[in-house]
Amino acid sequence: MDGKRSCSLCGGAMMIMMMMMMISHMTSALEVPLDLPQPPTITNQSPKDYIIDPRENINIFCEAKGKPHPSFSWTRNGTHFDVEKDPKVVMMPGTGNLVIDISGEKAEVYEGVYQCIARNEHGSAVSNNIVIRQSRSPLWSKEKNEPITVQRGTSLILQCRPPAGLPPPIIFWMDNNFQRLPQNSRVSQALNGDLYFSNVIMEDTRNDYICYARFPHTQTIQQKQPITVKVLDIEAMNDTVLAAFLNGSDFWGDSPSGERVPSFLHPPGMESTTMVLKGDTLELECIADGLPTPNISWTKVNGELPSGRFSFYSFQKTLKIKEVTEADGGDYRCIAKNRMGSSQHTITVVVRAAPFWISAPQNLILAPKETGNLTCDVDGNPKPTITWSVNGNPIESSHNDPSRKVSDGVITLSDVQTGSSAVYQCNASNDYGYLLANAFVSVLAEPPRVLTSLNHEYSVISNSRALLDCASFGSPLPKITWFKDSQSILNSDLYHIHKNGTLEINVAQPQNSGKYTCIASNNLGNKENHVHLQVKEPTRIIRQPEYKEVQRNSIAVFECKVKHDPTLIPSMIWLKDNGELPDDPRFEVGSDSLTIHDVTEDDEGTYTCIRNTTLDQDSASATLTVVEATPTPTMILEQPDPPTDLELTDQRERSVRLTWTPGDEHNSPIKLFLIQYEDSLHEPGVWLNMTEVSGTSTTAQLELSPYVYYSFRVLALNGVGLSESSDPSRQYRTNPAKPDVNPSDVEVSGTSPDTMTISWRELSGLESNGPGLQYKVSWRMKDAEQWTTVTLANVSQHVVTGTPTFTLYEVTVQAVNDYGEGPRPEVVLGYSGENSPTVAPENVKVSVQSGTEAEVHWEAVPLSSVRGRLKGYKVTYQKMRSLHKQDYDRENPQVLIFSGEETVGRLPDLHPYSHYRLNIRAFNGHGDGPSSTDQQFQTPEGVPGPPTNVNIRNLNLDSLLVEWTPPLEDNGHLTGYLLKYQPINTTEEAGLLKEVLLPANETSYTLDKLTHSTHYKFFLNAMTETGSGPAVTKEAFTEVDEALIRHPAVEAGKGSAPPSPPPPTPPVTQSLQPPFQAPPAGPMFGNVNSSVKEDHAVISWEYLGPDGNVYVEYVVDNSKEPWKTEFVNGTRTFQIRGLKPGMSYRVRLVAKDHSDATIHSTQEMLITVPAMTNRQAEIATQGWFIGLMCAIALLILVLLIVCFIKRNKGGKYPVKEKEDAHQDPEIQPMKEDDGTFGEYSDTEDHKPLKGSRTPSNGTVKKDDSDDSLVDYGEGGDGQFNEDGSFIGQYSGKKEKDTAEGNESSEAPSPVNAMNSFV
Repeated sequence: MDGKRSCSLCGGAMMIMMMMMMISHMTSALEVPLDLPQPPTITNQSPKDYIIDPRENINIFCEAKGKPHPSFSWTRNGTHFDVEKDPKVVMMPGTGNLVIDISGEKAEVYEGVYQCIARNEHGSAVSNNIVIRQSRSPLWSKEKNEPITVQRGTSLILQCRPPAGLPPPIIFWMDNNFQRLPQNSRVSQALNGDLYFSNVIMEDTRNDYICYARFPHTQTIQQKQPITVKVLDIEAMNDTVLAAFLNGSDFWGDSPSGERVPSFLHPPGMESTTMVLKGDTLELECIADGLPTPNISWTKVNGELPSGRFSFYSFQKTLKIKEVTEADGGDYRCIAKNRMGSSQHTITVVVRAAPFWISAPQNLILAPKETGNLTCDVDGNPKPTITWSVNGNPIESSHNDPSRKVSDGVITLSDVQTGSSAVYQCNASNDYGYLLANAFVSVLAEPPRVLTSLNHEYSVISNSRALLDCASFGSPLPKITWFKDSQSILNSDLYHIHKNGTLEINVAQPQNSGKYTCIASNNLGNKENHVHLQVKEPTRIIRQPEYKEVQRNSIAVFECKVKHDPTLIPSMIWLKDNGELPDDPRFEVGSDSLTIHDVTEDDEGTYTCIRNTTLDQDSASATLTVVEATPTPTMILEQPDPPTDLELTDQRERSVRLTWTPGDEHNSPIKLFLIQYEDSLHEPGVWLNMTEVSGTSTTAQLELSPYVYYSFRVLALNGVGLSESSDPSRQYRTNPAKPDVNPSDVEVSGTSPDTMTISWRELSGLESNGPGLQYKVSWRMKDAEQWTTVTLANVSQHVVTGTPTFTLYEVTVQAVNDYGEGPRPEVVLGYSGENSPTVAPENVKVSVQSGTEAEVHWEAVPLSSVRGRLKGYKVTYQKMRSLHKQDYDRENPQVLIFSGEETVGRLPDLHPYSHYRLNIRAFNGHGDGPSSTDQQFQTPEGVPGPPTNVNIRNLNLDSLLVEWTPPLEDNGHLTGYLLKYQPINTTEEAGLLKEVLLPANETSYTLDKLTHSTHYKFFLNAMTETGSGPAVTKEAFTEVDEALIRHPAVEAGKGSAPPSPPPPTPPVTQSLQPPFQAPPAGPMFGNVNSSVKEDHAVISWEYLGPDGNVYVEYVVDNSKEPWKTEFVNGTRTFQIRGLKPGMSYRVRLVAKDHSDATIHSTQEMLITVPAMTNRQAEIATQGWFIGLMCAIALLILVLLIVCFIKRNKGGKYPVKEKEDAHQDPEIQPMKEDDGTFGEYSDTEDHKPLKGSRTPSNGTVKKDDSDDSLVDYGEGGDGQFNEDGSFIGQYSGKKEKDTAEGNESSEAPSPVNAMNSFV
């Protein structure tokens, strides 16, 4: 079901815990502080029936508190137990706990009834009678089990008869393989351990029916001898075979074996009686004989089985009722039935009760001369007998006390005296048990004290109950009074003060937050305590999981978004079918969702989201349905058809039943029906939602309001959407009646000092219940007797004039019509109008903390002068002048508001070294009160602001001039300036930082002996005696030495390189703008400059935008390549590396936003990287280089001569001989341009020589043949002669060819030879 809210698991536990906390708040017993004299109180003791393990030491507990700390003694079996004389017994120090060492002893020696006595000088307290018994697990008595032979179909009982143990053993039946014997409606184990067969079958024959008894205290198991059962079918056997089977066995042949009416094996007969104690568990058992196997059912005669407390076990044969009450007594009937008939047995249950407390006696604190009662109120069946003891002795044998009167269960103490403290014991007993309670009477005279911790914080959820503790102590008992905001709190509809002093706020609202004060008072003094209450917003799921219908192997997502108090952090728990989610990685829990991946059919179910905080929780559920993936063609889903045949039945004064017939679902199940109504009397033509019902319903019981002309219609909703609306039903009119509700949102507000406005939300026509709707408005002063009343119609407010200023009123607004008055209205409290305060704050003092901060103190104005709700104080302060500049340009006054009852405040953001004026006014909802007398104060010197107009200029290669103007804000007397500077390289790595101190009258400074062509960073601070102000940071370049680097050409825009421009002005970048200086409205980039070297360029600029989004982009000029982008990383300079010498580049600066869109850019600059001519020229002038070139030229000349001689010795090369020399010559195809053949090529030598140039087309042909025409000739017109020989010439390229005498007819070019060495 969509959005179904559930609290089935965690909610119940949380509600129980909260209820227990509330009960403890309201019913906590009186606690006497341990620093005061008091009789003993037993705080811990062993249970009344204490079964011990004989293998372990015996530990008997008895602990108590008192002042002075009590001593302890013991009795055993009614006589004094001398612990010191028994070396096996040790009493633990500070307590009465006994440790009995039973090693080497039998535990039976220490069995008995023990009682502990704790005593001090003020009385004696006694423990319960503690019965010590040893646990026992006796062996099974030896017996011989004869085989049992039984006729098929008869009933059978296998008796267990386990040995009596302490506590009684747990019985179960198993076979030789330690497997439990199967049980069912035919075979079952009774409460006494016997195994009952309603009828036996042939399969019951076996020889290992074994009864086991497990003794839980000693964890031992005893085994009975196996029982053998033989089942015979006598009708199928002759006498000889039957005699053989019956030899030496017991034969159960008296019972009928055929089909029969049931009869009861246990309990026998038709009636029986059993007794049970109140609070115990009642177990009733009926086991029947019969064939076929009978079924058992239970009823209570003249009554019903107790809802929620009964259950059936052992195949309906056992009825259990837990936590028995007196109402559970009576006759219970079990009925055994099969197809042959039925039988019944009546069990009369008699309920008895051991003594139980109605009101146990409580400790009594009395002041001298006071009177008090000790009450011992108990009940039981039979009625318990009550006896009293004092300090452990029967009250009859104690000394006669004339101030004490005993009357059955009440002891009255009158006119008590100091020193009459004692401990009284009440003992209530009957045949089924006893109760023993200690209650002391302490006579003290003690002033009040509050035990609840001071300033304790309580947190509750809005619209829930709040309990504020004020635990106190005093003698006489203190009276508790509560206050909030100086207003006394009395018992009312909103507040309730419990007997123990706890203040209960029935429905806590945010306005109930605040500080509460409780005062404990008696005739010896007063004591107050403060606690705080915070009312939190509730945790609510605002987006609930919705019904999901998903295909198998898809994804299902359930949302669970929550709205909660910001101070509470909710956790999220997801449940599946009210259990934990499967341990499966497919289930992914997010911060506000649950995702199920690869959904399977096993994932179907109800998923619940629980959002918990420390104070509350909310939950919502939704169902997941998994369907098969639908194959194509896809099923067509549509909205359902509208319902039809609307009919009104069961017509009553305030309700009617609406029925309808659903329309076609169109392949999507209907999830719900939406019922709407029209009120043609009050809002004709307007249809409003009334209720929703499940998609399986076709009828709804509708709750109606009086005096309405109803028409109804129904809409259906499926997975696709809502249907069209049905045709309207016939009109149904309800009779008028007096109003059921009164106007809501009643508020009281004061608009002027002598008026009060009462406003409310008017009732709708549906809420009027009848004609003649009016509003009866009543008001009176708080606690006054006389009400003033007016009756109004068609209004939502009333203004009362002539009211006293800010007076508490009680107001009610009641609805009235022609048929009577509405319910009794709630009383709303509110105040009449406020007036401005009449008194100004006094004793205003200003404490200057620093140059920018001061603290102001004042005395609160009397509440009587506020004449309204004090909202706080307004501190108005104004800078009159600066103490340095002697100017009198006053700044606008500033106002700080301090809420509530604060009497101290801080004035931030003051100007150092200035004169201020200040005054304070109290204000309320009406306005401001008079201001206090003006206070004058001065702030001390502070650090100055940054210097302004900082500029750096070049003077020469190694000098820079730094200029500035003084700070806009001196904040004191300037003592000088601090100038720091250091060189930085292109990677922003800083050099040595140098400092220069300058006098206050300096506004420029020249730095000499700097390094030329260097990037410097400067920091300039102004100083006062207080210290240095913020620094202005600048960067600048010293001039470039033109003798070392040639300036590149730079041009804005695109195109070829222009003539060399003059040296660029060194870039200067300001990283800290003066305060309050707005950026210019023009271009964001300025002073863009460049400096170019052989392999890189330095770009510098000024930028007024944010530093984190500036990029340098560059590309080779006249290239189609994409622009390269470099991130600047917040600097004002950037070095572009990896540029190629002799190339021109276009460069630009861009600024981008967070979406990477360009928002600012510069014009493109053209920069040219110089070629390395200078370096080559320098090398060319070296002597060693000239000698090397001459040697190379001489070597080349020798080679040319050798080649010329060899060429003259060569001859023609016939193609026929060349082909004969190779197995598989490959002839290149004829060239397309001139019809000539290509050259031969040798595959071993087709790689070019090292240092030679690659052919102009950049390729080398690799062939499989050893020789090719590619090797011959560089060109020319090659021809064949008549014998097929090639008559052209070829150039000699290979040593191989040269050795064979095949030489080129053309000498190599000297230019090519030179190129091979380049």
